[in-house]
Amino acid sequence: MANGYVPRLHLLLLLLFSVLGVYLDVARGRVSTPSNWLLKMKSEQVDPVGILDNWSPSTHVCTWHGISCSHDMFHIVSLNLSGSGLSGSMWSELWHITSLEVLDLSSNSLSGSIPSEFGQLFNLRMLFLHSNNLSGKLPAEIGLLKNLHALKIGNNMLSGDITPFIGNLTNLSVLGLGYCEFNGSIPVEIGTLKHLISLDLQQNKLSGSIPDSIFGIEELENLVVSNNMLDGNIPSSLASLRSLKVLNLANNSFSGSIPVALSDLTNLVYLNLLGNRFNGEIPSEINKLVLLENVDLSRNNLSGAVSLLNSQLKNLKTLVLSDNALTGNIPDNFCFENSNLQQIFLARNKLSGRFPIELLNCSSLQQLDLSGNGFEGDLPSTLDDLNYLTDLLLNSNSFTGSIPPQIGNMSSLEEVYLFDNKLTGDIPKEIGKLQKLSIIFLYDNQMSGSIPNELTNCTSLTEIDFYGNHFTGPIPKDIGSLKNLAVLHLRQNFLWGPVPKSLGYCKSLKLLALADNNLSGSLPSSLGQLSELSTITLYNNSLEGPLPLSFSILKSLKIINFSNNKFNGTIFPLTGLVSLTALDLTNNSFSGPIPSRLSRNLRRLRLAHNELTGYVPSELGELTELNFLDLSHNNLTGELSAQLFNCSKLQHFLVNDNKLTGTITPLIGNLQELGELDLSSNNLYGEIPAELVTCHRLLKLSLHNNNLSGKIPQDIGNLTFLYVLNLQRNNLSGPIPSTIQKCSKLYELRLSENLLTSDIPQELGGLHELQVILDLSKNRLSGEIPSSIGDLMKLERLDLSSNHLRGEIPSSLEKLTSMHILNLSHNQLQGSIPQCFSGFPLSSFKDNDELCGSPLLSCSSRQETSKLSKAAVIGIIVAIVFTSMVICLIMMYIMLRMWSNWRNVSVSISDGGGNEHERDEVRWVHGNDKKVGQYWKVDSVALVRSKASRCVFQLKEDSE
Repeated sequence: MANGYVPRLHLLLLLLFSVLGVYLDVARGRVSTPSNWLLKMKSEQVDPVGILDNWSPSTHVCTWHGISCSHDMFHIVSLNLSGSGLSGSMWSELWHITSLEVLDLSSNSLSGSIPSEFGQLFNLRMLFLHSNNLSGKLPAEIGLLKNLHALKIGNNMLSGDITPFIGNLTNLSVLGLGYCEFNGSIPVEIGTLKHLISLDLQQNKLSGSIPDSIFGIEELENLVVSNNMLDGNIPSSLASLRSLKVLNLANNSFSGSIPVALSDLTNLVYLNLLGNRFNGEIPSEINKLVLLENVDLSRNNLSGAVSLLNSQLKNLKTLVLSDNALTGNIPDNFCFENSNLQQIFLARNKLSGRFPIELLNCSSLQQLDLSGNGFEGDLPSTLDDLNYLTDLLLNSNSFTGSIPPQIGNMSSLEEVYLFDNKLTGDIPKEIGKLQKLSIIFLYDNQMSGSIPNELTNCTSLTEIDFYGNHFTGPIPKDIGSLKNLAVLHLRQNFLWGPVPKSLGYCKSLKLLALADNNLSGSLPSSLGQLSELSTITLYNNSLEGPLPLSFSILKSLKIINFSNNKFNGTIFPLTGLVSLTALDLTNNSFSGPIPSRLSRNLRRLRLAHNELTGYVPSELGELTELNFLDLSHNNLTGELSAQLFNCSKLQHFLVNDNKLTGTITPLIGNLQELGELDLSSNNLYGEIPAELVTCHRLLKLSLHNNNLSGKIPQDIGNLTFLYVLNLQRNNLSGPIPSTIQKCSKLYELRLSENLLTSDIPQELGGLHELQVILDLSKNRLSGEIPSSIGDLMKLERLDLSSNHLRGEIPSSLEKLTSMHILNLSHNQLQGSIPQCFSGFPLSSFKDNDELCGSPLLSCSSRQETSKLSKAAVIGIIVAIVFTSMVICLIMMYIMLRMWSNWRNVSVSISDGGGNEHERDEVRWVHGNDKKVGQYWKVDSVALVRSKASRCVFQLKEDSE
């Protein structure tokens, strides 16, 4: 009682103030005629079409457009200016025309708030202000309009709570507050509107539950509260709304099961519960609602079988059960002959089995959506029984076999979606009979054969998508017959032959995707006629020749990808494409310079792996939207222009493998969005600028194969997002900065072939994500291998070779169980090799003189070998000296004997006088002996030297 007393008192006060206002106006002489008030309001409106032109003092107000008067012509009873195109402020002075019974200003562009003075229009029966630009709150004074039968103020920007004083409008039959921004809860006072027939609160921000009081409005026929934030269960008291014809609770957060009490709403024609959190099975009792025409239970958590039967719901026209967890197949008795069912949507459930033949009894069916389920098997050849079908959606199932040729008899077909199945076989030629066909999507199947030329008879086609099949043969030569074609997607097939010239007649084409095929030949100049083309992708083919000059007039082109072909010539035909946002010509044979005039809308420019020459144009710095620039693997020369570093949105900057010179400018720090920088394999020199480490978003930094010098920036650790750092093959010097440990995400670090000195910092052990490689080889690093390297548990490759490292191999390295490549060769390491490294090859440890253990000699063997070698050296030296002395003595003895014999022979000859024959004989004998002696002497010395040399050589080998 107290709750009802306060609103009444409030309304009495409002009424008192209203009467007082009128009295004051009379007292101040402000009373005027209704026509004067209307003319004043006309002057405040913008009337572009002259609706109010006949509103003139010279004519009677009852003859003015939109105005109706009483029979005696003394009172204005109706003002209807709906849809007149008026704009301006709300007509706040209308409250002076208290005789008004109907006020309709809907569907204009009026702004401002609803005047609270409207509460003085006591005779008002209908107030229609919907579809304007009104804002503010719904005034409480609206509750004074006791005679109001219809209030429609929706489709505005009204906000705040719905005033509870609306419960005072006890004669109200229509309340329309939808499509506003009302918040809070639904007032319980609405339950007092016992004559309410239609309640529309949709598309607001209302929360909480539906008040139980509403379920007491027995005359209610339309209850629409969709698209709010309402929640809770639907109470069984809903069954008391026996007159209800429309129940729309869509897109809220209602939960629980669908109440069986719904089956008591025997007058229900429209039921929409989509987009909530209902669970459990669909009550079979709903089949009792024989007047139902439209049912939408989609986007819930419903489970179990499809229990709604068209054989019982004989008036059913639309059934939507998509996006649930329904299982099983369609019931055998689902449809009946001469059914009125026109739309069935069962997409994205868990239905299974073969194609439900029962649906072929729904002879009036126009739209069938079974997509996103687990149906399998062949498509029925009797599919053409559905001869009224316009949309067939069977995609994302597991259907097999081929498309039945009978599909050509379905003359009403407009859209066919069979993609993402396991269909095989050819496209039936009979499909060419479908004159109304506008969309056919067969992508992601296993279909083969050629694309039939008969398809070009389907002149209504707007979209073709055959991506990801096994189609072969050429693109139909008469493809140009499809004048309405907007999308042609044939990517990832095995099509061959040229791009048809007739394609240029598809003047409506917007997307042309022929990539990943075996197309060849040059591009026809007729493509320049495709004035609406926005995307063309031809990558991964064998297309060749220069680009047609006609491309320069394709002003709508936004995306071009011709990568991985055999195109040549220049890229100047693309310079006039002002709408271009992405250009990819990677891996062709384009030559000549990069044009200085390219679209300023470019975001991606990829020209890598071509034969481009000349400088990198400074005008590229004007491409302020550019985020990807790849000019790598060309023959570009010169220095990078400072203007290029104005591209502040650049995320990928790749100019590696060119012939660029100069230094890396400090302006590189302007590229704060940079994620990948690759300047490698050029002729850059100078130091790495400190400004580079301010590019905090860098993920990959590659500067290798240049002539860079100086130190690695001390603040390299500021690049905390860095994954790859490659500075190898430069002339960098100084120590490795310890701050590198802050690059904690590094998984690849290459600093080899530089002039780095000092110790390897212990901090490297903090790079726990390091996985691909740690390469510090071919530097001048010294000291011991840090034990912290053993903390790099993910490391697969470690190369510390060709440095001046000493000491033992840390035992902590045994923890590197992921490592499969290790190189510690060419250092000064000593001690034993950890047993776990015995599987690595000899080359991993060679040229470390004091290192032992498998795969080198065992440490014990090396010690014994070392001792025996010294003894052997001494023994051999003694043996050589002794042998040499013996040989010398023997030689001296022989020489003395020879000399003695010679003297005896000489004396004998001199004694024999002139016996010439005897002298010759002796000379011959002794002369021969002399030669033999000399030969023996020389050969013996050589033999001794040879043996000695071999002994020394063998000694050296043993010692090594």
